[in-house]
Amino acid sequence: MFTLISGLWFIWELKCVLFWLYLWQLKDYHVGRFADHFRTYKGKKLIFDFAQISKIVLLIFFLAAGDLFIYIFSVLFLIYLAEVVLFLKGIFTRSVKKPVRTLKIIFLSAVSFGAVILFLALIFRLNDSFQLAAILGFDILTPLIVSAIVLLFQPFFVLIRSNTLKKAAEKLERIKALSKVKVIAITGSYGKTSTKEFLATILSKKYKVLKTNEHQNSEIGVAKCILNDLKPSHQIFIAEIGAYNKGKVKEVCSIIKPEIGIVTGVNEQHLALFGSLENLLSAEGGEELAEALPQNGLLVVNGDNKYCLDLYHKIKDKNRKIYSLGNKIVDADIWADDIEVSKNYVSFAAIDRAKEFMNFNVRVLGKQNVQNLLGAILIAKELGMDFGQIAEACKSISQKQAGLVLRNGRHGIYVVDSSYSANPDGVFADLDYFSVFKGKRAIVMPCLIELGEKSAVIHERIGRKIAEICDLAIITSKDKFDEIKKGAVASGMPEKNIILCDKAQDIYSAITLFCKSGDAVLLEGRVPQELIKLLSA
Repeated sequence: MFTLISGLWFIWELKCVLFWLYLWQLKDYHVGRFADHFRTYKGKKLIFDFAQISKIVLLIFFLAAGDLFIYIFSVLFLIYLAEVVLFLKGIFTRSVKKPVRTLKIIFLSAVSFGAVILFLALIFRLNDSFQLAAILGFDILTPLIVSAIVLLFQPFFVLIRSNTLKKAAEKLERIKALSKVKVIAITGSYGKTSTKEFLATILSKKYKVLKTNEHQNSEIGVAKCILNDLKPSHQIFIAEIGAYNKGKVKEVCSIIKPEIGIVTGVNEQHLALFGSLENLLSAEGGEELAEALPQNGLLVVNGDNKYCLDLYHKIKDKNRKIYSLGNKIVDADIWADDIEVSKNYVSFAAIDRAKEFMNFNVRVLGKQNVQNLLGAILIAKELGMDFGQIAEACKSISQKQAGLVLRNGRHGIYVVDSSYSANPDGVFADLDYFSVFKGKRAIVMPCLIELGEKSAVIHERIGRKIAEICDLAIITSKDKFDEIKKGAVASGMPEKNIILCDKAQDIYSAITLFCKSGDAVLLEGRVPQELIKLLSA
């Protein structure tokens, strides 16, 4: 009897272990990010899941009334059978959430699965009723057990990490001594990746450039890029630096020792993790990067962002330059004029202090990317490229590098894919671009996370902006749905056109019923991957 239910339990435990390791990996093994997840609706659902509550109730019944064993066994058997069937279905449909295979995940998986097997071997000595209570208790505590394993071995991985960072710093120092490779560091709350991609593409026309790869902006990601890819033949190394704690940007800068720093824009995206605006401004806000630059270094900031401007005025003892979409509010070193945003490209004239100018036509989407391009153009000019060379290099830039891609979807519906990530400024910028479409416009997006105490106000503003641009809004997470709805309704959007839905097939049905050929849908933030496939032609 126990063998039957333990087999189902073991299969279910495999799924649970993989899921919790996936969640830890998704949150970069960052305790603050992991804990913050449980403030969201999806996180709360994990805790108050019906099956989980049922198991807790069954365990209480068992402990209180052991004579109900046969009934408890029958109910638990049905629960595990249903869970295993759903798990196997998920494997078949490839919807099971599992971590990306890395050496760390392989190790943690082996330890976690080993703990499951050892536990199962130990309880075989117990009688059936105690065995049932034991596996039920282990199941309920699996999230804590896996988390304890992750945290238990974290010091071990910290040692490995420290050794990796040390080796990366030593290798970079050796290469700098040989080839004088110039290091450029990019940080900020938004615009980092696009600016990095644009800059690397432009500079590659004249120099041998290495850049950190996609999702490689942590200290260990930057270090691995140096160890695996940096060669003495490289002339420029561009490192994107992300952070969730005060001191992280400083730590990366102590390894790479940048000569040029760019701060692309700052907002409240990770305020909940930093704990205070002061801490956020220290790291993502660029203060640590500015302080790490040598006396003859160069700090470049986005003049259209108030926090960047504050940093610019604060750092007066170093060379600093500023870029802006215009030159009326700030005295910029480079700015844009005659900006034109179309469905497939942006065009503008870039003008510098010497009144040199050049017309640019670049296959990227949205006015915000003019801003990111200006930052890259300014750096390229500082490194010896002229406007003509830069304009020619910009012809190689693709939409994907900007994180915003236009596709021809099914039924003639345009699909604007901005599903790479989402932050408040990015949402507003993408909606501004979305206004170029003349038919009906629909947006699909989740609520934003890690915004801290300003979350409600920001989501209400997003709702107002959605109502200004869109005809239909489908929100895929519940956390701040009411705030988005409140803002949208206040700005005149019909309540029936603001939908809460997280099922890909249902979202697809709503879009195809609402939109026709020539209409457009904006996918903003981490929407279901299945939806992207359904909409793609």
